[in-house]
Amino acid sequence: MDPKQFLDTLAGQGITFFTGVPDSLLKEFISCIEATVPRTHHITAANEGNAIALAAGYQLATGAVPAVYLQNSGLGNAVNPLTSLADKEVYAIPMLLIVGWRGEPGVKDEPQHIKQGRITPALLDILEIPRTDKLDEVGALIERAKAESRPVALVVHADAFSAYPTTKAPAAVALTREAAIESVIAALNERDIVVSTTGKISRELYEVRKRTGQPTKDFLTVGSMGHASQIALGIASQKPDRRVVCLDGDGATIMHMGALATAGLVKPNNFLHIVLNNKAHESVGGQPSAAGVIDIPAVARACGYTTATATTVNEIGSRIGEYKNAEGPHLLEIMVNLESRKDLARPAETPAQNKRSFIDHLHGTN
Repeated sequence: MDPKQFLDTLAGQGITFFTGVPDSLLKEFISCIEATVPRTHHITAANEGNAIALAAGYQLATGAVPAVYLQNSGLGNAVNPLTSLADKEVYAIPMLLIVGWRGEPGVKDEPQHIKQGRITPALLDILEIPRTDKLDEVGALIERAKAESRPVALVVHADAFSAYPTTKAPAAVALTREAAIESVIAALNERDIVVSTTGKISRELYEVRKRTGQPTKDFLTVGSMGHASQIALGIASQKPDRRVVCLDGDGATIMHMGALATAGLVKPNNFLHIVLNNKAHESVGGQPSAAGVIDIPAVARACGYTTATATTVNEIGSRIGEYKNAEGPHLLEIMVNLESRKDLARPAETPAQNKRSFIDHLHGTN
């Protein structure tokens, strides 16, 4: 379906407010929202649970039905407010969930999406959320949300929406994320431990290791968006004699920003949290993140971090060197642009194989 046609269909049903977390399957529809819906009626949320709460607030204020877009993996973040806030047995708040169905059975996808894709229909059934996977049934679904004062879900297949033209903002900085990652790796030593966040950051790290002839010894997090820094923090707390580096994104950092407070509480000197900031959810379509209007290093400093920012290759090496004897935790924000290679490979190893290689490095056997 044409995204604008679908948006008009929703408007005809009284749905004009949208919030959510960007998803690659929904990127054409979200691009249409970005281009045509006023800022007062579209809020990109930090995480899917926040989006449910934002939608609830809108519904309480206006009486109108809101829409929440999300990838099916984000249902995990949304379960609590769906069952304890919006559910018809609690506050009975009607809303339309627009759920991108990654890992749909029979459709090739990445390993982190397979189980979530398989259980998505059953999960919605357990949550007692009426659903359909047919775009032309959305009108009847919305009427049910209104009549029964409850959340309902439209589950969207891959390629459900036709292309929608987008305009990419001009790059504010020259540095690409892949070049920044290569500079970070060059500034580290062989014993350093690296954990990378989900999406293109892990893929680019994998490519850097291959291109420079180094073994794949990093923990390449797949799925679990926003949690890579806590994986790294858990390792850092148990390996105080080795530097632990988290390669994170701005969207992932903002998704679970409470993680900064936890690191500030633990205060590990050996923890270096690197945020590659392009002010966008680039891995799923380039939609703007909240990083465009907030100061991530300032938030980190308020949580007890030592912070710095880099915009060039030379600055990356010098900033990492400055952290060597400073009290931690440390955060280095690296400003990068939205560019990434079209031929970017995916790791050849399975997550289980990656885990084994990482543990070998963690325990000094490679």
